[in-house]
Amino acid sequence: MILDTDFIINLLRNDIGAKNKLQQLIADSRPLIIAAPTLFELYGGIERSSKPEQEKKKVITVLQTMTIFSLDEQSSIKAGEIDGSLLNKGITIDPVDSMIAGIALRNGETILTRNLKHFSKIPTLKVETY
Repeated sequence: MILDTDFIINLLRNDIGAKNKLQQLIADSRPLIIAAPTLFELYGGIERSSKPEQEKKKVITVLQTMTIFSLDEQSSIKAGEIDGSLLNKGITIDPVDSMIAGIALRNGETILTRNLKHFSKIPTLKVETY
């Protein structure tokens, strides 16, 4: 399961729903995976923070046990297809979400997120919320 950026942010904010879901994933021995574009979003947030060093330490601590899936060639192609297909229908989502979805589809993974506004628009993507 790929943990979306909003899930990681909620963990960093000590959101009880995110913390409970993480404990459930660990108890079920589910792999903890993030997509490389999540790093982009998290580190962008760190740089905009009023306490970047403190935020960076928190992010590193949360991510230390997670596997990172890269935005490789096939994932990039899938992300572009998602983005272009949605735009052809007049639907826009954040390009980073298209990239995360491309990585998930390429690897046969479900995305764990509360951002159903964007991810639910991708017909073949498996999405779980918490």
